[in-house]
Amino acid sequence: MDKFLGKLEKFLDAKITRRNFIKTCLLWLVYLAANVPFVRFAFARTETSDGREKKGIKGDYDIVLAEGKDPYKNTVAAVEKMGGMKRFVKAGDVVVVKPNMAWDRTPLQAANTDPMVVAALVDLAYKAGAKRVRVFDRPCNDERACHLRSGIEEAAKKKGAQVLYVNEWNVAKAHFPYQSPMENWPMLRDAIDCDVFINVPVLKHHSLTGLTLSMKNLMGVCSGTRGLIHMDIGRKLVDITNFINPDLTVVDATRVLVRNGPSGGDLADVVEMDKVFVATDPTLADTFACTLVKKDPMTVPNIRNAYQRKIGSTDIGKARVLKVNI
Repeated sequence: MDKFLGKLEKFLDAKITRRNFIKTCLLWLVYLAANVPFVRFAFARTETSDGREKKGIKGDYDIVLAEGKDPYKNTVAAVEKMGGMKRFVKAGDVVVVKPNMAWDRTPLQAANTDPMVVAALVDLAYKAGAKRVRVFDRPCNDERACHLRSGIEEAAKKKGAQVLYVNEWNVAKAHFPYQSPMENWPMLRDAIDCDVFINVPVLKHHSLTGLTLSMKNLMGVCSGTRGLIHMDIGRKLVDITNFINPDLTVVDATRVLVRNGPSGGDLADVVEMDKVFVATDPTLADTFACTLVKKDPMTVPNIRNAYQRKIGSTDIGKARVLKVNI
């Protein structure tokens, strides 16, 4: 950027000619396109997408919960008991592992997904034959700070993942087979154009929705003015989930922020649960997460909306649940 501004300054200092004027205008357009959100979206790719195909892969259980002091081992055990990563990832696949990496917080503060949970999933995906594993999130705080302070970038890269900074030029407009308030919303193509999508939220309190769970975590694949999603949020989160159709949901409940979410900051608000669980039904995953913190699922807008629309299951009593101690 300094190099760019230096060139711009030289043009401005030079004798104003028609040629210099045109060059200066072009430089300003490049600068604005790179730094002003409205201009970025005006020039962004705008093809329409129907979203990811719903594969409907089933695990050996509806939910597998692993509990122990090592989040890496918990994650590996839960996925293996579900049927193994090879059930979801085939040789040559491009895999997205989508954590919550939205906040400039340390792992101990529990605002982001535990880095060892992410590392385990990257490792398992490559061992299953993945060609490439990409890790990204659209953050709320400074992107670089979120990547580094969360510990996720370092942990994922050590396992060979590509940790991406969000490219808001590269989007597609969402199209739904039914009327949706998310129609034409710009969605990140990196989230759409993958063979396997693994959603990896952290279980925590949220001031608006009560809890942040798997559906809420998918706001991180939305470009545009994301704050507008908070209006009629339950319906919108279900629609985003229908658009992305995660193949596997892995919920990190290693350290749970029980107050002052979603960003937290005070370690007094964090409870160590030392749990990780996996599911293939996002609605069931979010419902089960509520039981871990003794919260009525019907008070969470997206779970209530999914129940009303009969999308996924909220019946924990009928779910096949396996609990494993590590």
